[in-house]
Amino acid sequence: MATAVKVDEDAKSRLEELQAEIRLRTGRNVTQQELLTRLIDGAYESRDEIIDSFRESTVPLSEDEKEAMREGRFRSGLDTDESDIDDVLYG
Repeated sequence: MATAVKVDEDAKSRLEELQAEIRLRTGRNVTQQELLTRLIDGAYESRDEIIDSFRESTVPLSEDEKEAMREGRFRSGLDTDESDIDDVLYG
């Protein structure tokens, strides 16, 4: 059962451009319905990314982002206190 979905002119234009590029690169004609189905399937497989794209903020960090920050840390071997930080930042 096909259902109509309204998209703005910009989205429609980009869909048509993508459709034409697929035809150009692969030699295969695909319908907009096939293309949208493939795009939706891909988005469904990476739904966390899609859901996150609708969030207003990326704070707090995800566990993966926190782990990436931890991996980038290292110890300089020097003890640092608040006054040291102020001296470095403000002179």
